[in-house]
Amino acid sequence: MQTRSIPKPLIWLWLVATFVVLAVGYYQAIFVAPPEATMGDIFRIFFYHVPNASLALVPPYINLLASIGYLFWRSSNPARAMAADALAIASAEVTLVLTSIGLITGMLWARPIWGIWWTWDYRLTTYLLLWLLYVSYVLLRRMSSSGQTYTLAAVLSIFAAVDVPITFMSIRWWRTQHPGPVLTGGQVDKSMLPAIFWNIAGWGMWTVFVLCFRYALERRRQGLAATKAQEFLSEGDARGY
Repeated sequence: MQTRSIPKPLIWLWLVATFVVLAVGYYQAIFVAPPEATMGDIFRIFFYHVPNASLALVPPYINLLASIGYLFWRSSNPARAMAADALAIASAEVTLVLTSIGLITGMLWARPIWGIWWTWDYRLTTYLLLWLLYVSYVLLRRMSSSGQTYTLAAVLSIFAAVDVPITFMSIRWWRTQHPGPVLTGGQVDKSMLPAIFWNIAGWGMWTVFVLCFRYALERRRQGLAATKAQEFLSEGDARGY
């Protein structure tokens, strides 16, 4: 199985740039942005919660498109179907990481501000459902031995993608305890926006790097599996099976 590889200098350049942007984001969030008027320094958690919770809503659509591609090509073009499947599992795992960070940072903020770790409002419930769907997706891929695993996972990705716009619009459709839109709803002072934007950029670059790295690993795993299968078949032919 032949796969194209990204030049190593470009990989290192992207990785270094990612750490630089994340470092600037950290500096902006901790040392430049002023304390929030009512919440004080605890608001600084939002500089990490907002980027990760927002970015978590992007990879599910990559997962959906890749899963649809797998279903479309699985019979007519197996090689292309496997490439799509590699992108599907990579984007699913990235989604799981980002939603996990979003949930953890959200609870760390909620405890001192709301006095509770969790409340079953619309935004939190739909976001938790998204996390559970991708936990199910990853567990299905890792633990199922059925020949229909890839197909079942692809179908599950469709249900997960449906939850994304509901999660995004929940604070607009319903009255929730969760704060309103941070970037478009005037929830933060303009002096805090650079810290949010730098961290969105940094975590976005990190997401792209991890997604590509995980995709490359999965393609290599597929290649090794195909090689072993071919060797097994060759040994069987040699023995007259």
